[in-house]
Amino acid sequence: MRSAPGVPRRGLLLAAAAVTAGSAGSWALSTGPAAADAPPAGTPAAVPAATDDDFETLRSRWQLLITGAGFDATVAPYAAALAALGSQAAQFRDSLTTGASLWADLPLGKVSNNITQSCVRLRTMALAYVQPGTGVTGDAALAAAVAGGLDRLCAQVYTATTATYDNWWDWQIGAPKSLLDACVLLHPQLDAAQIAAYCAAVDHFVPDSAVGTYSGNSTGANRADLCKVIALRGVIGKDAAKIATASAALSPVFPYVTTGDGLYADGSFVQHSDIPYTGTYGEVMLGDLSWLFSLLAGSPWAVTDPQTANVLDSVTAAYAPFVFNGLVMDGVSGRAISRGLQGSSALAQSDHTRGHALISDILRLADSGMASAEQSAHWKSLVKGWIQRERSLPYLSDPGVGVPELARAQALLADDSVPAAQEPDGHRVFAMDRAVHRHPGWAASVSMSSTRTTFYENGNGENLRGWHTSNGMTYWWGGTYGNDQYSDAFWPTVDPYRLPGTTVSTKRLADGEGGAWGAPRPDAPWAGGATDGTHAALGQHVRGLSSTLQGMKSWFCLGDSVVCLGAGISAADGVPVETVVDNRNLGADGRNALYADGHRQPAGTGTARRFRNPRSLAIEGSGAYLFPEGGTVNVLREDRTGSWHDINTGSSTAPLTRTYLTLWFDHGTDPTDASYAYVLLPGAGPAAAARHRPARVLANTPAVQAVLDAPGRVLAANFHSAGRLGPLTVDTPCSVVVSATPHRLTIAVADPSQTATSVTLTLDTAARHPIDTPPSTRVASLHPVTLRADLSAARGASRVTVLETRTPGLRECW
Repeated sequence: MRSAPGVPRRGLLLAAAAVTAGSAGSWALSTGPAAADAPPAGTPAAVPAATDDDFETLRSRWQLLITGAGFDATVAPYAAALAALGSQAAQFRDSLTTGASLWADLPLGKVSNNITQSCVRLRTMALAYVQPGTGVTGDAALAAAVAGGLDRLCAQVYTATTATYDNWWDWQIGAPKSLLDACVLLHPQLDAAQIAAYCAAVDHFVPDSAVGTYSGNSTGANRADLCKVIALRGVIGKDAAKIATASAALSPVFPYVTTGDGLYADGSFVQHSDIPYTGTYGEVMLGDLSWLFSLLAGSPWAVTDPQTANVLDSVTAAYAPFVFNGLVMDGVSGRAISRGLQGSSALAQSDHTRGHALISDILRLADSGMASAEQSAHWKSLVKGWIQRERSLPYLSDPGVGVPELARAQALLADDSVPAAQEPDGHRVFAMDRAVHRHPGWAASVSMSSTRTTFYENGNGENLRGWHTSNGMTYWWGGTYGNDQYSDAFWPTVDPYRLPGTTVSTKRLADGEGGAWGAPRPDAPWAGGATDGTHAALGQHVRGLSSTLQGMKSWFCLGDSVVCLGAGISAADGVPVETVVDNRNLGADGRNALYADGHRQPAGTGTARRFRNPRSLAIEGSGAYLFPEGGTVNVLREDRTGSWHDINTGSSTAPLTRTYLTLWFDHGTDPTDASYAYVLLPGAGPAAAARHRPARVLANTPAVQAVLDAPGRVLAANFHSAGRLGPLTVDTPCSVVVSATPHRLTIAVADPSQTATSVTLTLDTAARHPIDTPPSTRVASLHPVTLRADLSAARGASRVTVLETRTPGLRECW
């Protein structure tokens, strides 16, 4: 196995917490990374001199990070959270057994995750013992039960001689993280022999060699997790060398990577070689670093690598783009989207709960002392805005948010000196085949796949039907509506063959089709696009998973709308091929009305309709869709029932039912050169749809797809082969966005295939002189405008050139 069974839910059962690192101990906090060269991976760490006081300061600081400070345990929201923690701990205590396993429902010996979950329960009990207001605070019987459980576990199962089985992650990360936290919390009740036994067990499974080289399972988020384990083991066992090893071994995480796992300069975050994972593994890495920076700040083992600046910059460059109103977009959460209800939790994991974990990490990082005052202030402004706009699952009401995080957020909300940042406008394209478009009042994202990025990831029985999640899935959320679209039991109840925005063969696929851990990748490099920061031309050469499907898809993001085109769609699987305009989750009641060209339609469940050449369809309280080239649009309102267990073997079997309104084009069985065109208008009702003047489709063929937004003065095109379109000529396949303002012209060009070395672009208009030209681009001519851009190191990024023009805007194009 190469992966974790799942990022544990943060909260009452796994309460992760933090306050300012300087709250415990006498060391001064670091104000930022020192200008010291980081040792290469595998270099033995220097061991600074340390005293018992140093270790005790670290232990006390970690306990404070776990338990928090500055809150009144008798008032909301803390009182209820602490009482729930105590109730859960008492339940775990009372259900302990005397057999070979600590709990009857977690049999030990075959399933390694049961070891992790046993440690998690012991940690929960230890936290309830230490925290105030739990009802079992200071309960000697509870403390004895925790110590006895640790003793049994480390004598019988998680021992210094046990051979591993099942999943490596449980032995090296999952179990020891919770075990060591429990040791910190229960430390005064443990004797030297007990601590030695626990440390010996951790040393057996997580030796220093686990971070000796930056490869295999020891990269990205996994490396940060391993360092966290080794550091805490050093604290518990008063081993300066262990802490030094952990601190030094973080250094390979900080530099930008160009292949494989880690953080990329453009803001991408990848784990498991080819999975966009900002929302889960990326969150884990940022969270671990926030904890370790806070723990070690000002100590003899403080992290001083100057390349920590990359991590600090990533908060706004890599993480914030995927957060909207407190949720983190599912397109960067991999197989975590399938987890839902697990174990004894009453709250399903979702885009909101994952967003809350990231919010907690950012606030902890802001208080760690690593960032500048300006950076920390900006992060807090972002977080304050996210928390204030969160409506579907308010941050302060999320049972999964730990008490210390609640305290930090409460303090932030009460601080009038910190303004709440608004959601930004603009567009971002990432090399990991993801894009995000933002407009006032809504945001959208597109998930693609290519030779670089897999169709989907399944593993450990998770995300068994995520087959088409990167076949152009198009997510969107409104500023004040639709924020629970994908969190309200969407994944267990949606038709996995009809995900919004996708073009798919309806060929039936097996659970886990194509192989585990990101094994299936399409044999097509084209995925990505060009952006000027406001508009974009996105495209994907879509290929079918275990099918013959292929075609060219484009999304032209033009401010208030997204124009979606498809061409050259073909397949020979003997089944229909469909393009899903949208598949809206209407919730449990499903009463939202559908309007066709302004006329309200019957709303009965099970109603299927076919609309021939409609100009618009609109869903009440959601948005509208225009069809500039007509066609037949199928619409189905249906109730769908499923369980989280259907898509994740470790999740709840309880049935869930939601109503869906699905809009799709049926391209027929075994189509040849099929096409489609529609325009997405988030938030628009039937009246607004009737007034909207859509962009004109200039071309929609396998060779070129392009639109012209005359009012917005934008020309956007995806050239799948070299050629000419009106005033625009290119000598190699590329994506182009041309936008104009009075006397100014902006041209963005990119290579979605990431294979071209250069492109020459000619636009039949005249310019006076360049205003802003990137070093990689040369203006070869001003009349006609001719640009030559070096794309050899672009990794799909756009080369953006700004020119002053002789006419008010680009009249030649419209």
